[in-house]
Amino acid sequence: MTDRVVVEADGGSRGNPGPAGYGAVVKDAGTGAVLAERHEYLGVATNNVAEYSGLVAGLTAAAELGASTVDVRMDSKLVVEQMSGRWKIKHAALQPLAAQAAELAGRFDRVGYGWIPRAQNSHADRLANLAMDEGTGKPPPAPAPKTIAVDRSSPARWTGARGTPTKLFLLRHGQTEMSVDRRYSGRGDVPLTEYGRGQAAAAAKRLAGMPGLIGEDGTPPPIVSSPLTRAMQTAQAVADATGGRVETHPGLIETDFGEWEGMTFTEAAQRDPDLHRRWLGDPSSAPPGGESFDVVYRRVEAALHELLEQHAGRTLVLVSHVTPIKTLLRIGLDAGPSLLFRLHLDLASLSIAEFYPDGNASVRLVNDLSHLS
Repeated sequence: MTDRVVVEADGGSRGNPGPAGYGAVVKDAGTGAVLAERHEYLGVATNNVAEYSGLVAGLTAAAELGASTVDVRMDSKLVVEQMSGRWKIKHAALQPLAAQAAELAGRFDRVGYGWIPRAQNSHADRLANLAMDEGTGKPPPAPAPKTIAVDRSSPARWTGARGTPTKLFLLRHGQTEMSVDRRYSGRGDVPLTEYGRGQAAAAAKRLAGMPGLIGEDGTPPPIVSSPLTRAMQTAQAVADATGGRVETHPGLIETDFGEWEGMTFTEAAQRDPDLHRRWLGDPSSAPPGGESFDVVYRRVEAALHELLEQHAGRTLVLVSHVTPIKTLLRIGLDAGPSLLFRLHLDLASLSIAEFYPDGNASVRLVNDLSHLS
């Protein structure tokens, strides 16, 4: 019998909703020794249902061990805030699970809930993925390669940049029907596909666990999005995972492709062969009735200056589209317009750039997709 234990719990869904599973581990609070592990495949469910199921399993295991005091640690801001009583539980699917968890919690002398970064919840995350792998027949993953230590010191040490930088996490929206068909998708307001919603949820979960994104006092980061639906849906997933609030900025909207909107690359090239050829290499050229990349650059640059002034020295999440994000990276790299045609950014990819008050900048990550693997 152990009086005081730590419960670490997690859950995941590959599709949200999609094949889901949870993991939970109970540790001795004093020694860190593992006392119990639980994992189970849930079938098709959402991320949040899986996370709550992991909490229920962890509390059940702690009760079976005879614990009197439980410290729950999860990387789900939603579950932690709701179980702490600070957020309302609005989704009907979560209410019975939350009630079950509350009933279990009532059996202990004390239960505390604390948020931890995803990196600190790796044990429960591994169990949740094991459950999903077992449930879907996926073979166990190969052993992870050895970690090589790298210098993560501030670039200011070798660039001479001064002051506290404003750090931008740049997230491209998830999949839409237009992106499936590889069509020009600018101002057309299309929603995410089901797969795109899963991409957004995976990116949001990763962001919520990244060091420094959420303040030490639990303050969520500002989340600024393009006003188009596909970006707003992606941004809301980040808000749900971090406890933040989404605001929009028109400067982050995608390029206006004019009369090429909805066309494939081939269709636009066949319709306007000379103009399309020029547009692919000349940032001053514009689609018929649309925007040139020079115009987009000026728009995004103005938005960046506004955001840097408004949120100086803070960490922000910007959710946008391929061209605005490429433009922000171009500004960070102080690169020419050819970057727009040579840099590839996938759907739901994450990039990071820091902008210093003295005008210096540092791009620290480009087109990362590790959260989708």
